[in-house]
Amino acid sequence: MSSPDSTAAATQIVPEQVPSRAMGRHLDRQDGVAKVTGAATYAVEHPVDGDVLHAWLVTSTTARGRVLRVDASDALAHPGVRRVLDHTSAPRLADTEDRELAVLQDEHIGFRGQIVALVVATSSEAAREGALLVRVHQDEEAAEVVFDEHSATYAPEEVNAGAETDTVDGDPDAALAAAPVTVDATYTTPHEFNSPMEPHAATATWDGALLTLHDSTQAVHAVRATLAPVLGLEPEQVRVLAPYVGGGFGSKGLPHAPEVAAALAALAFPGHPVRLAVTRQQMFALTGYRTATRSRVRLGAEPDGTLVALRHDTTSQTSRIKEFAEQSATAARMMYAAPHRATTHRVAALDVPVPSWMRAPGEMPGMHAHEVALDELAVATGVDPIDLRERNEPEVDPESGKPFNGRRLVECLRLGAERFGWSERPARPRSRAEGDWWVGTGVASATYPMLFSPGNTARIRSLGEGRYGVDVGAVDLGTGARTVLVQIAADALRVAPDCIDLAIGDTDLPFATVAGGSSGTSSWGSAIAAAAQQFRHDHGATPDPGLHTTAASGAYTDTDGHAMHSFGAVFAEARVHRWTGEVRVSRLHGVYSVGRVINPMTARSQLLGALTMGLSAALHEEGWRDPRTGHVVTQDLATYHVAAHADVLDLQAEWLEEEDHLATPMGSRGIGEIGIVGTSAAVANATFHATGVRVRSLPITADHFLDI
Repeated sequence: MSSPDSTAAATQIVPEQVPSRAMGRHLDRQDGVAKVTGAATYAVEHPVDGDVLHAWLVTSTTARGRVLRVDASDALAHPGVRRVLDHTSAPRLADTEDRELAVLQDEHIGFRGQIVALVVATSSEAAREGALLVRVHQDEEAAEVVFDEHSATYAPEEVNAGAETDTVDGDPDAALAAAPVTVDATYTTPHEFNSPMEPHAATATWDGALLTLHDSTQAVHAVRATLAPVLGLEPEQVRVLAPYVGGGFGSKGLPHAPEVAAALAALAFPGHPVRLAVTRQQMFALTGYRTATRSRVRLGAEPDGTLVALRHDTTSQTSRIKEFAEQSATAARMMYAAPHRATTHRVAALDVPVPSWMRAPGEMPGMHAHEVALDELAVATGVDPIDLRERNEPEVDPESGKPFNGRRLVECLRLGAERFGWSERPARPRSRAEGDWWVGTGVASATYPMLFSPGNTARIRSLGEGRYGVDVGAVDLGTGARTVLVQIAADALRVAPDCIDLAIGDTDLPFATVAGGSSGTSSWGSAIAAAAQQFRHDHGATPDPGLHTTAASGAYTDTDGHAMHSFGAVFAEARVHRWTGEVRVSRLHGVYSVGRVINPMTARSQLLGALTMGLSAALHEEGWRDPRTGHVVTQDLATYHVAAHADVLDLQAEWLEEEDHLATPMGSRGIGEIGIVGTSAAVANATFHATGVRVRSLPITADHFLDI
């Protein structure tokens, strides 16, 4: 498998622990210069051969119904418009089972904003003008688009990530009824929308045998695996490239309808590259979003705050055309010790766009509810919120009974309390004022599972003069993966980072799973460690040029025998204006246990970004859908506000020094998502401490505090 001309299949080995020389140290972003100078090319910027065409989406204006006729006569009269595709003229797909991806295949409309026509023109401006000239005649049917406490729900077979829908241990209802102290409250989170800097976009070219897709995606191999059977092509007939991606937050982790639309346009114009960029407004319907959630949390405890029972019953919304069930109650299953526990998930199927992944799906809204409920229990029992969490620390995972890989939540809480000055916190709410501002502090725990995908594959190539090529089909969506993978490869091969030439973001490279679930670095890095280990075994420390080895990471050590999680603690200081109700978060600090941090700079960037995103959810982000039409009225960054520089004041993130070799050969765990978990709850708890007003819905807006 390791000869100079070999292209042998990957082998499955368990990589050894990687000694650290480059890991744990600062290394400048490998793509930093390219990005700040504009040399990095994104999905619709790649140089391509041939006359480039541009596509523009025409979308439905009704939430449910049928397309009667698409009148494209005025659009086709535009001098730049080449063609208008609709359900009667678009190329036929081989597989339409996934209704989200069945673009322009029939007349049925499943949600407002669905693609109903595609204009292809010689310029982006002509395509846009042509789209405005297309007249779509629709037959509107009665639609259900409102998600609230009255929505009809059902139990899905499973929830996101394959988790069980419902769980029960003991007799939680009886224990709650007998508990001396109880909390019973409902917490809601709104529709939230991913807003990456680069919108979803693709450049597609069909040469009659190969479809090449320059895509803004978090997973090139997943796009190929999904699109090839939909298009009726063999996997080797689809090449997907994503060398640079301008953010995604999960929305680009799965292929969506625009990628299919770009492919259809390319199939309709063989030999012509077709560029398609989804507008900011269209993204709110076509590229996934975090569904709104309702969580009823019931806690039963002894007077000293020791939990005896908990229930977390959550409902969310899905689309009638395709199910996605947010796993909001799963964190409650393992977070704290309670002998009697139950969790349930229910979903309401509506005539709305398909929800999908958004940073920490499930954990973010679920832990918000759980951690605010725990703060209410702290108030009810008179126990300090940190002491309450420490008092309910489990010895083993309450859900599985397995030992934790290393649960250091209490250390995060204690270190954070020391750094934050928690000991100076007044016990009673609404006890501190500075001028016209009420000031309070709050805390919440954070957790995220350690996810690892075996089967990732990497290739090591000797280039001569001590240099190595390292190939893996991973994607860096802005997280710094390109940089930390160089550090991992350098240590695994026992050379300096500048001796590594890394290639990523291409399905022509060895297989890699999605940059999502905070699993990318762990999964890809383990594959690189495995390939490097095999390469050193086969060729030694001074190999001749031209040698190469391909290897896949197997399951690493005893991950099945442990409950694998990361933990953290978030501390917030909130100021609420006594006359206007305005909320400002003056301090937001996070302390995390995430294994070895491979690059402190990129890690801090990820954690600060996630804290900012959690702050944004706490104070600003709220998507609104018109109950009459299903139209998302907050479909731009003026009406859907995300945190800006003015919202971010004293923001800090740190981590415990550790190595977790139960998790990966590098000793690291994922960090991309844990920073958003618990952040909104810490802010909510701080606003209660400042004012004495408990807000149980997000976002936490000024109107809640006008009567204080």
